[in-house]
Parts: sequence; C-alpha cells; structure tokens
Amino acid sequence: MNRCIRVAALVLFAIGGNAAWAASDDIDVNRLSNSLDQLAADPVLGNYAQAEQARARDALAQLAQARSRDHAHALYLAERRVDLARAAAQLQDAQSKLSQLDRERDQIMLESSRRDAEAARMELERQRMQFQMAQEEAARLQQQGMEASQAAEQARAEAEQARKLAAAQRKVANAAKREAALAAQAARALRSQMQDQDAPASSDGAAKPPGSGKR
Repeated sequence: MNRCIRVAALVLFAIGGNAAWAASDDIDVNRLSNSLDQLAADPVLGNYAQAEQARARDALAQLAQARSRDHAHALYLAERRVDLARAAAQLQDAQSKLSQLDRERDQIMLESSRRDAEAARMELERQRMQFQMAQEEAARLQQQGMEASQAAEQARAEAEQARKLAAAQRKVANAAKREAALAAQAARALRSQMQDQDAPASSDGAAKPPGSGKR
C-alpha cells in the first residue's frame, strides 16, 4: 500500500514539474515573440534586419519545440537572436540616417559649390565689364589726346601762319612808310626847285618901270 502511494506521488510530482516547465516555456516564448513582433511592427526599425528577424523567429520556434533538457540553451539562443535582430535593425537605421546625412551634406556642399561658382562667375563678369569699360575709357582718352594733339598742331600751324602774315604786313608797312617818306621828300624838293625858279623872274620885273620900253 505504501509503495503504491509513493509511486503515485512521484507521478504527480513529475506531472506537476512538466506543467510548470511548460508554463515557463510558454512565458518565455510569448515574451520573446512579443518583443520580436514589436520590432517588426516598428515603422522604422521593422524595415531593417529582415534576415536577423527571420533567424530570431526560427530560434523561437526551436525554443517552443525544445525538450526540457535543451530549454535553457534554446532560450539563450532565442534571446540572443531577438537582441541581435533589434541591434542589427538599430544599426542599419543609424547607417541609413548617416547615409542620408552624408547625402544631405554632399547636396549642401554641391549647392555651396554651385553658389561659389556662380559668385565667381559673376565676379569674373564684373571684372570683365570693368576691364572693358577701362579699355573703352582709355580709347576715348587716347582719341581725345589725338584730337587735342591735332588741335594743338593746327593751332601752332595757324600761329606760325599768322606770324608770317604779320611779318609780311610789317614789311609792307615799312615799305609803304619808306615810299611815303621818299614821296614827301621828292615833293619838298620839287617845291623848293619851283620856288628857286620863280625868284629871278620876279627880280627882273621889279627893275624895269612899267612902259619904259615905249618911246
């Protein structure tokens, strides 16, 4: 009788232990499944680490089917697979964000380079316009200088012509003065000669009385 009681107690203990182990197994599987489902449902992280998530689900399936003696090892593997899937998803998300930042930085640098190139082009165009205006101003000043030089040369030529004309006029005036002086001198000489010729005739007429020649 006692032997039967002991056998029954052992059977009940074994059944209770298996039930407790089965409950613990269900709790672990549910916990890890919920964690993996949350990862898959995440709008950002769920898009990454698909291979790691699949391996984690395989580890959960093996955990659910593991025997009691393999439960601890299967649980460790399943936990590590779930953690690895989440870490891989976070890493890929960080890499994606970093790549996006790199693209944005490259775009910013490209835009900056474009703006710098445009500013350099505008500055070059401004300097070209200034150079062209300076050339035009230099050509204008050169033309003005040539015109001024020609005007000065013409003024010198006109001045020289005026000087020669004045000299010729002075010569003509001097010659006219000399001719006038000679004419005046000749007139005076002629008057003096005429006066000398009239003087004896006047003396003879005075010596003979009127009518003295008649008898």
